[in-house]
Amino acid sequence: MKIVTVPSSLEERTFDQVVQQLPPGDASGASERVLFDARKLRWVDPYGMLGLLAAGQVAGRGGERPLLQLPESSEVGSYLARMGFMRQAEPIFDTHGATRRAQEGGSDVLLEITPVNSHGDVHEVVERVQGAATVILARQLQYPASAVVQFSVILSEVCQNILEHADAGGWVAAQTYNWAQRLGRKVAVIAVMDLGIGFRGSLASGQAARWGERWGDAAALEAAFLHGITRFPDPGRGQGLQQIRKQVGRWGGRFSIRSGTAEIADIPGWDDTPPLQSGLPPFPGSQICIVLPERVETEGNAPAAGPAGGRARRP
Repeated sequence: MKIVTVPSSLEERTFDQVVQQLPPGDASGASERVLFDARKLRWVDPYGMLGLLAAGQVAGRGGERPLLQLPESSEVGSYLARMGFMRQAEPIFDTHGATRRAQEGGSDVLLEITPVNSHGDVHEVVERVQGAATVILARQLQYPASAVVQFSVILSEVCQNILEHADAGGWVAAQTYNWAQRLGRKVAVIAVMDLGIGFRGSLASGQAARWGERWGDAAALEAAFLHGITRFPDPGRGQGLQQIRKQVGRWGGRFSIRSGTAEIADIPGWDDTPPLQSGLPPFPGSQICIVLPERVETEGNAPAAGPAGGRARRP
């Protein structure tokens, strides 16, 4: 049995610690059973929760469901229940009956973990989040009332990306946190993940020859993220990511996409991660993370740094 140790803090910055522990060949049918040891988990955000579900699904492709040891912290366990993690984990993991299903969908949840498998799911996500977004964006993040509509558009676009490019279903979740130490204010974190063909697979037929030897996961992300290239020939397609980049940038936020072995991001002034990373541990599909910070008086109406809100660029 292969043991995967879940870090005490599971989020975008630590997700690869889980990925790199997965047995090689899981995606092609490895038979070794995997145990995810999350007993020491002390903090997790939507990206971490979706990442754990995705890693569990990948680990189970060999046949036998992976085991999951739940966090010892009752506070973390309660939060996972409120976010709907255990309900989504039931068909993926063997938890020996420890479900912790109480208090699902608590009032402090912006958007609990929701599967996205159809356009109907996308519409449901947008409808469900509007009420909570009105309260949270205005009262907690100090955004104007018009931001609720723009927030809904962002959610719709990232979910549509799953349906149009992944050729597989996925999940979406969102929540607010107080990043007192990292940023000194509140943020909203939106995560969207799938285990589909990824950006490289989606764009290969139309872009691989054009990029030549440079073609790979990083080049595919550059093509989609920076240039709005899509596999669909229809005029105007591929602009969804560009619109998200602009809006997140206006709000001074961070927008990143991980796919395969690479990640690309618009980096605001408050973050210091590289705008493009390659050579990451391979993982199928695409993993999207959007971080929207609380507005402060000094930001005025245009907190973004540049038209895209960050430093994503071709190296």
